[in-house]
Amino acid sequence: MKIIVALLILFTLFPLYTLAQDYTQWHLPEGAKARLGKGTITEIKYSPDGTHLAVGASIGIWLYDAHTGEELALITEHTSVGYYVAFSPDGRTLASGEEGTVRLWDVNTGASIRTLTGHTGWAYSVSFSPDGRTLASGSADDTVRLWDVNTGASIRTLNGHTESVFSVAFSPDGNTLASGSADDTVRLWDVNTGASIRTLTGHTESVISVAFSPDGNTIASGSADDTVRLWDVNTGASIRTLTGHTESVISVAFSPDGNTIASGSADDTVRLWDVNTGASIRTLTGHTESVISVAFSPDGNTIASGSLDETIRLWDTVTGTPIRTLTGHTESVFSVAFSPDGNTLASGSWGNTVRLWEANTGVLKRTLIGEASFVFGVAFSPDGNTLASGSWGATYLWDVNTGTRRYTLTTLTLWSFVNSVAFSPDGLTLASGEKDIVCLWDVNTGAHKRTLTGHTDGVFSVSFSPDGRTVASGSGDETVRLWNANTGALKRNLRGHTDLVRSVVFSPDGRTVASGSGDETVRLWNANTGALKRNLQGHTNDVSSVSFSPDGLTLASGSWDETIRLWDVSTGAHIRTLTGHTDSVRSVVFSPDGNTLASGSSDDTILLWELTPSASTNTVVRVSPASVPSPGVGEQFTLSLTIADGENVAGYQATVEFDISALKYVEGADGDFLPTGAFFVPPVVSGNKVALAATSLSGESHGDGTLATVIFEVIVVKASTVTLSDVVLSDSAGTGTRPQVENGEVVEPTQLTGDVNGDGVVNIQDLVLVAGQFGQTGQNDADMNGDGVINIQDLVLIVKAFGNTAAAPTSHPQALTMPTAADVQDWLTQAQQMALTDPAYLRGIAVLEQLLVTLTPKETVLLPNYPNPFNPETWIPYHLAHAADVQLMIYDIKGTLVRQLDLGHQPAGYYTARSKAAYWDGRNASGEQVASGVYFYHFSTGDYSQTRRLVILK
Repeated sequence: MKIIVALLILFTLFPLYTLAQDYTQWHLPEGAKARLGKGTITEIKYSPDGTHLAVGASIGIWLYDAHTGEELALITEHTSVGYYVAFSPDGRTLASGEEGTVRLWDVNTGASIRTLTGHTGWAYSVSFSPDGRTLASGSADDTVRLWDVNTGASIRTLNGHTESVFSVAFSPDGNTLASGSADDTVRLWDVNTGASIRTLTGHTESVISVAFSPDGNTIASGSADDTVRLWDVNTGASIRTLTGHTESVISVAFSPDGNTIASGSADDTVRLWDVNTGASIRTLTGHTESVISVAFSPDGNTIASGSLDETIRLWDTVTGTPIRTLTGHTESVFSVAFSPDGNTLASGSWGNTVRLWEANTGVLKRTLIGEASFVFGVAFSPDGNTLASGSWGATYLWDVNTGTRRYTLTTLTLWSFVNSVAFSPDGLTLASGEKDIVCLWDVNTGAHKRTLTGHTDGVFSVSFSPDGRTVASGSGDETVRLWNANTGALKRNLRGHTDLVRSVVFSPDGRTVASGSGDETVRLWNANTGALKRNLQGHTNDVSSVSFSPDGLTLASGSWDETIRLWDVSTGAHIRTLTGHTDSVRSVVFSPDGNTLASGSSDDTILLWELTPSASTNTVVRVSPASVPSPGVGEQFTLSLTIADGENVAGYQATVEFDISALKYVEGADGDFLPTGAFFVPPVVSGNKVALAATSLSGESHGDGTLATVIFEVIVVKASTVTLSDVVLSDSAGTGTRPQVENGEVVEPTQLTGDVNGDGVVNIQDLVLVAGQFGQTGQNDADMNGDGVINIQDLVLIVKAFGNTAAAPTSHPQALTMPTAADVQDWLTQAQQMALTDPAYLRGIAVLEQLLVTLTPKETVLLPNYPNPFNPETWIPYHLAHAADVQLMIYDIKGTLVRQLDLGHQPAGYYTARSKAAYWDGRNASGEQVASGVYFYHFSTGDYSQTRRLVILK
C-alpha cells in the first residue's frame, strides 16, 4: 500500500512525466501547464493522400487526422503569428509563410527543415511545384519568389505586381505560375525564365485567391469584388464570372475532376459551382463568420472549410451535408476569470463570445454568444451561478448552469464599450466601466442603481474592495479613483501615472490598490490614504492587467510586451517573468487556491501557469561544484545537485538548464540523499533543459546530501552557466516546498604548460609544433622556458609534460608537419649530450627514443607510384629502414634507360608524402616529354632493390 501511495504522490507532484498528454499541453512555454484555445484559423490544406489536414493558426500549425478530426501535432517554432500552408506533392514536407520568411517542415516529425529568407513583408501564400522541387511564395512586398526546396536557395524574384501578392498557384505541368494581387490583377509567369506571360484584368478589387484547373487550361480567381472569375490560360480571355456571394471571395479551389469549384466568402458561406456552365450547384451554410479557406480532399468526396467563427467544417461534396466540425480555435482573448470554486474558467474574446472552460482539463464546456462584436470584461458572481460580460453597448448577465442570458444591461452612453465588470462581495451589485463613467447595477433585477461621474476619459477597469464599501476605477485620464459604493461620492483621486490606467484591483485585505498603466509601470497605493507605496518597473509596454494572489503576497501583471511578471508585494521585488504568449497579454487572474495563474492574450489563447510553492527559508539546493574548469573537447565531467538543511524530504524535481552550444547532456542519475529504494524518474531532455525527479517509496530524509548527478560532455571549451529552475521538494504527504537555489558555472581553465596548440592536452602534436619552429627566436608559444630561442631544451620540456591534461580553448588550430626520424635522432643526440639527470628530462629522452622508433620503418619498401596512369608527372614513395644512398632508374618497355634520378644519401624514415617522395616529371634525360606507354622504375639502396611498372597516358 505504501508503494502505491508513493507512486500516486510522484505522479501528482510531477505531472510532466505522464505517459500521454492532451493537446492542451503541447509545446507549452516553461511554467505553463495547459493552453485553452487553438488560435485563429488562417488557412487549411489537405495532404496529397487525404489523410491529414494542416491548419494554419495564430499560434502555430495544427495537424489533424482528416478522417477522425483528432489533433496529431502542433508546430509552434514560428517567430510571428499567422501561417499560410501547403503540402509538398509527396506529403512529406509542409511549407508555411509568415512575416518575412517561409519555412519548410517535416510532416512526420514536425521538425523544421529550413528557413527561406528574402521577403521583406508577410508571405501570404505558398505553393509547391508538381515535382516538389520548387516552392513559390507571394508576399506583401509585392513580389513572388521561387525557391529551391532542396537547398533553400532563392531561384528568382518575379516583379510586376504593384501591391501585395495574396495567392500563388502552379499549373499542373509546373511551367506556369499564377499570382493574385491587391492590384486587382492575376499574372501568369514562365517558371523557367521568370518572364511575365500575361496579365488578366477584369476584377475591380483585390484578387485574394487563384487556382488552376486539373487540366491546366483554366484559372479560377476569387476577389474582394464578391465574384469568382474563370480565365482561359492560353489566351488570358475571361470565360465567365460567377456571381452570388454578397461579400469578398477569400478562397477558391477546383475539385480533383475539374468539374466543380468551391468558393469561401466573407458572407459566411461556401458555394459550389459547375465549371462548365457557371451555375451555382449548392450553398453550404453553417459558419457564422467569414470563410477564409476551402480545400477538396484528394478523392473529391469531402470539402474542408475554415472560418473566423473558430471552426473547421467538413462537408459531403455530393449532398452538402456537414460531416464533422473541428472546434477549439479562438479569437483574441481580452479577459479571463475563475469561478469561485476554481473549477471553471471564463474567457471573453473578440468574436462576441464568452467561453466557459473546465479549468482542470481545458475542455470547452459552453459558449455564450452575445450580440456585440467584442467581450472586454468577464466576472463571476461570488456564488458562481452568474457570469457578467461587458461588451459593445451592453453588459450581459448569464446563468452559468444553463448558459441562458438573464439580463441585458444597456450602456447609459451611446455606442460605448463596457471595458470592465466587477461584482460586489455580496453579489448584489455589479459595477461596469463605460466611456468616462462607472455604473452600478442591481444584479437581481438588472436595474440601474447609481452612476459615478468624474473621470474625463474612458474607464478601463473597475474593482470592489473586499468589504464592498469602495469601488476603484482606472481611466484613460491617467488617474485611479476611489468611490463610496453606497453614496457614489468620490473618496480620493490617485495621481502619478503618466498614461492611461488599464487595470485596478484591491488586495485581499483591502489595504492596497494595484494599478497597471500604459506608462509601462505597476503602482501600489495605500487604499486608506491614497499614498503611493511603490512603483514596479520592468515591463517594456503597456501593463494591461494586474491581479493579487489569494494570500496577497504576490502580484501578477500582464503586458502588451507579451510577458507576465510576478512581484513580491511586500518588497516590490521582481520574482519571475513568464514568457510564452506571442501577442499582448490582456488579462491575468489567480485561481482561488493560488496555485494557478490564467492569462488571456491577443494570440487567441489562454495559458494556465502552475505556480511554485513558497520558498523554504533554510533548505538550499545547489549545483556542486559551484565552479568547474571545463575539460577538453569531447571529455566528460559530472555535476551534482546537493541539498543542505533538508527537512522531511520524500521527493524532488528540478530542471537543469545548460548552454547547448558548449555542453551536451550525457546522462543523469539519482543521488544518495533519499532513503534506500527511492524511485528515480528517467530524465526528460528538451533542448537546453533536463528535468530530474525522484520520490521515496517509504520514509523521508533530513540534513545534507546529493539529490542527483548529471554528466555533460564538452562541445566547445568556453565559460557558461548551469542554472536550476522549478526546484520543488515534497514530503511524504505530497506537500511541496520551494528551496533556495544556487547555480553553477563552467569556467575556462588557465593555459596548461606545454599545451602549445591549446587543445587541453600535451601530446605529440605539441612536440611536433615545437619541432616545426626549431631554431626560431623571439616571443613564441613554443618557447617553453622563455629564453627567446626554440631549441632542444623546449623540446624536452614538452616531452616532460607529455600526458598532462587540462582544458584550454582550441581557437587557434595550427597545421602540423611530422618530423622525420633524422630530426628526432638529432634531437635525441643533443639531449643525451646535455647529460642531465633530472627525472623529467630523462623521461623526455625516453619519449624521444620511443618517437624515433615510431618514425623508423621496420623494412625498406618501394611503393606504387601515384597517380598511375599519369600525365605528365608522378610521385614514387618508399620507406627506408636504414640510412642509405638512394637511386631511381626509369626504363622503357625495351629496357632502354630513360631517366636516372640520384636522390643522394637519405636517413631512415617514411618518404610517402609528395614533399618527400621521389618525383618524375615524365621527361627523359634531354628534357623531352616521353611518349605514352608502359615504363618501369628500378629502386636501389645498395643492399635493397625492387622494380615496379608505371603507365603514361596522354
